[in-house]
Amino acid sequence: MQDPAHGEKTFRTEPESSNVLPLRIIFHVDMDSFYASVEVREHPEYAGRPVIVGADPRDGLGRGVVVACSYEARKFGVHSAMPISHAYNRCPDAVFIRPHFDLYERASRAVMGILKKYSPVVEQVSIDEAFLDMEHLRDFSAARRVAQEIKDEIREKERLACSIGIAPGRILAKIASDLSKPDGLLVVAPGEAASFLAPLPVGKIPGIGNKSAKILHDMGVSTISDLARADIQQLIARFGRTAVFLRDLARGIDRGEVRPQETFRSVSREITYENDTRNCQEIQNTLSHMAGDLADTLSREGMYAKTITIKIRYHDFDTRTKSRTIEKPRSDLPAIRAAAWQLFSELSDGRPVRLVGLKLSGLKARDLKQKRIDDFF
Repeated sequence: MQDPAHGEKTFRTEPESSNVLPLRIIFHVDMDSFYASVEVREHPEYAGRPVIVGADPRDGLGRGVVVACSYEARKFGVHSAMPISHAYNRCPDAVFIRPHFDLYERASRAVMGILKKYSPVVEQVSIDEAFLDMEHLRDFSAARRVAQEIKDEIREKERLACSIGIAPGRILAKIASDLSKPDGLLVVAPGEAASFLAPLPVGKIPGIGNKSAKILHDMGVSTISDLARADIQQLIARFGRTAVFLRDLARGIDRGEVRPQETFRSVSREITYENDTRNCQEIQNTLSHMAGDLADTLSREGMYAKTITIKIRYHDFDTRTKSRTIEKPRSDLPAIRAAAWQLFSELSDGRPVRLVGLKLSGLKARDLKQKRIDDFF
């Protein structure tokens, strides 16, 4: 319900007595429409207008996809990963902006710096979201006050809005932040989890996509309360060991903890060509440019990458990926560029290419202390 005094959302029911877990207080902080919001911050004249970050729409004939969009654009049915031509047809008067990844990464570092002032344990899971272990606050009333302080500080210093979910478990906190968007604050206190989850559709559980939701619906499971009552053997037959975790969560049992992490787990770039191409030199130049951009990102973040992935989308929208995990994590441009081209050469079958992408994952912070002479490469 809405707290009229503070504009915050909270959820209150009678406490549940079963399945008692050790007290944990976890925040999930999720920036609202991050890329679009950063663009509006840099261009105040865009405030209140639909903003779409992505490829050039070329008056509805453009190729590529929507990377992100503002809430004003979402009212027109625009969403991320939508073809940019569809977005233009739905909202031709929107402000269309090509992505400025360096700008978003700088804003992310500033926000994460603020979060680290409030918790000794921060797990950054993407460029615009993080979990905080706030157990040191000891009670959820204090947690609500501190969460509002975080929101206020991010707004004051970075001129950006975020939503925060607070709960005794990691997944519960993420669901709470999602339900509080935009610019919200939602608290699920101990003992309230099962009642909070009960009326929600099963698709609200992170990780349950359309395919899994359909399987559950075919089993007669539409809401999380249905999942809590479902036959465990039938769930195991469909979902394996994950079934126990899912039913426990549906019953309000969330043992998820914050896992300390210095930065997000992967960085990636992709480009859609204006015209499908078989030109190897053009594709190699594209990969070289993306490799340089990502190598610069790793350098700024003080990170190494262990896994390199190539993505190819052909003219008929057939999409293929190929990855390679290397023995020693790398961050240098020549190594990334060479691995990217080798992977592309192994994956490509000569068909015209519509899109090419490059992702670096398995990121690890650099250890500045030399342990062995071969630690330097």
